[in-house]
Amino acid sequence: MSEKKYVYNPYPQFIQPENHKKRPIFIRYAMERSATIDVAQNKIYLSICNFKNPITGRTLPRKRRLNEHRARALRAMVQAMLYHFNIASTLVMASVEKLSDACGLSTYSSAGNKSITRASRLITDFMEPIGLISCQKVWDKILGTYIPKIIFLQPLFFMLFNISQSQLIQTRIAQLQWINIRRTQQKKFQINLFEVEQKEKDKYIRKAFCFRNSRHMFSRQKKQALKIIQLEEKYARSQILKNLIKRYSVEELCSIGLIDLKRKVDLEYVRLRQLAQHPVP
Repeated sequence: MSEKKYVYNPYPQFIQPENHKKRPIFIRYAMERSATIDVAQNKIYLSICNFKNPITGRTLPRKRRLNEHRARALRAMVQAMLYHFNIASTLVMASVEKLSDACGLSTYSSAGNKSITRASRLITDFMEPIGLISCQKVWDKILGTYIPKIIFLQPLFFMLFNISQSQLIQTRIAQLQWINIRRTQQKKFQINLFEVEQKEKDKYIRKAFCFRNSRHMFSRQKKQALKIIQLEEKYARSQILKNLIKRYSVEELCSIGLIDLKRKVDLEYVRLRQLAQHPVP
């Protein structure tokens, strides 16, 4: 009997997206620092006697040394969070799922279902309780679920690779000045750091809502496609034909003709088969 793997990817690594854009100087500097200094083995951890679950307030047990698999995941996650870091607002402009995918921490079942548990536990059980990050949740009233949590990087996060809180503040102020110069050019009111944070948070929430709604719509369409494709082919085509007929008036059906209508049924059958096999984004 073969030995079961402890983790799916024992050597996770952050991979920049294909549409990679050059990051600001501070972010490139921070990524270089975090790559040369081991963020998983830092004296900061030893100075923290205990840390608490941010939801329950319960003190969590802490070992003096991270499990090596979690340490490797942390090194990759720090890089990913820095890459997607918004300097002025301190937000990470990426969901846990996106971060997990970028680090190679996501896993898939034999049925094709994705799991981001490894990344989620790293964030929820370690990074947030110890104070490296803080997270916020927003409830989606339409779908009845939370949108992907909003992640803020805390000063302690940067102290892991010897960037002080004063350096971070100075960088944020410089970024704010640049933002306000552009706003002045656009004849807009100047804003402060708090307003930048709210603005970027609202932007993140809107983007998350749009993605959730589009994924929800895709799931509904896929469910309908599966329902038809699971039928015997002749019955599936018959159902497609009925659905097509409902879309057109009598005059339109007459202008389409039997040959083109059959062609539309063939194309729709192929489309539904592809849709049924395509994973939910």
